[in-house]
Amino acid sequence: MDWTGKRVLITGAGKGIGRATAIMLANRGATVVALTRDQNDLSSLVQEIPCEPICADLSETEAISASVASALPVDMLVNCAGTTALQSFVQCDLQDFGRVLKVNTVAPMVLAQIVVRDWLERGVRGSIVNVSSDAARRGVANHAAYCASKAALDAITRVMAVELGAAGIRVNSVNPTVTLTPMGELAWSDPVKADPVKARIPLARFLDPNEVAEAILFLLSNEASMVTGISLPVDGGLAIS
Repeated sequence: MDWTGKRVLITGAGKGIGRATAIMLANRGATVVALTRDQNDLSSLVQEIPCEPICADLSETEAISASVASALPVDMLVNCAGTTALQSFVQCDLQDFGRVLKVNTVAPMVLAQIVVRDWLERGVRGSIVNVSSDAARRGVANHAAYCASKAALDAITRVMAVELGAAGIRVNSVNPTVTLTPMGELAWSDPVKADPVKARIPLARFLDPNEVAEAILFLLSNEASMVTGISLPVDGGLAIS
């Protein structure tokens, strides 16, 4: 996989899977455009790898276009930014529900629209990876907003793949199970909650962010030139258990 000369826009690049992906791509020759909402995370990332930093809050949907205008053109897009709200279904607050969908579902769609319109105008056969979750296909207690947002993201991924395939644009999602990012550790720090899930995973552990990043790079790459519209489980076998 040769990333020399490729410009890749990565959201959520300040932490977790997004940061691991940014570092991996930069170390393998890509030009990384790193978008995240936390300036401190951006500052530390710039110290670690060469990248073009963008500080933006993707829950502010109306401001997304202005935030990424300076990043274009890019060759690839990784929609990795995500958030959650840990609430039971009965107590789920509509404002929190809406915020999770804005970041996890609406922002990836808006970003993809901006990037794809440029690709179609220039005739670029680009690649998009949306970072989803195994929660898109499972019911996870206290994750009503998160599960809904990721299921919708998978559905949008399939529609994009169908509509954009004729232009040579590929769109896929990766669906990791629990990954030990800051958000993952927050949601799964309780052994009473975590241990039963680990027990169902044939490989018997949660994921490291680098393991998800490797899957993202594969789906972005020319090595996956006939792969589009899939939701790729990266889950240690949880989906089959």
